[in-house]
Amino acid sequence: MPTSTVEDYLKRILLEQERAESDDARVPTGRIATALDVSPGTVTSMVKALADGGLVEYEPYGGVRLTVAGRQLAAHVLRRHRLIELFLVKVLKMDWSEVHGEAESLEHAVSDRVLERIDEMLGHPKVDPHGDPIPDAAGAITQPLLDSLLDCPIALPLRVARVSDQQPEFLQLVAGRGLKPGSGLTVLRRDPSAAMVELRLASGESMSLGERAASKIFVETSGG
Repeated sequence: MPTSTVEDYLKRILLEQERAESDDARVPTGRIATALDVSPGTVTSMVKALADGGLVEYEPYGGVRLTVAGRQLAAHVLRRHRLIELFLVKVLKMDWSEVHGEAESLEHAVSDRVLERIDEMLGHPKVDPHGDPIPDAAGAITQPLLDSLLDCPIALPLRVARVSDQQPEFLQLVAGRGLKPGSGLTVLRRDPSAAMVELRLASGESMSLGERAASKIFVETSGG
């Protein structure tokens, strides 16, 4: 059975490949070190061990990518994490800004039997509380094609589908602005000179959002 450290590394590599929108993307070891808050030397030692175990392909100075076996295991860990997050929000009524850290710990302890009961209880959900896709039991991940508030159409009814930043402060900001997944909005205009995006919420309230925050909020058309 893989250790929690092995699972953490594989999940992080999968998340970076997910961000790059490519299963074949090579992830720089420096990015892994930053994400996991460990030294580059520690990452190098671990990815070499993962490569010896057939879970990743590693090239010095070329980065690392998951093998088929490594991706399967990483997807299973990610499935546990995102289902646990949803369980904590839906069943235990925890705030969406505090469940990420809890799921980081619980994902290593929940058995497959319990996980599948959670999945069944929640109605086999497709996304977690932040709109991130939940891998299915076979490890397949369906990535919807979504635009951020920086790229989406202007003057069309839209719905927030995903918030990519898991930091509690940002999630609290998003919730306070009425921009959680499922919320309706319309982009009125973008002002590159001020680095701002002007929105109108479904409530009729108008507001401005900085480009950095807007880049982390993904939307779909209201009929999508």
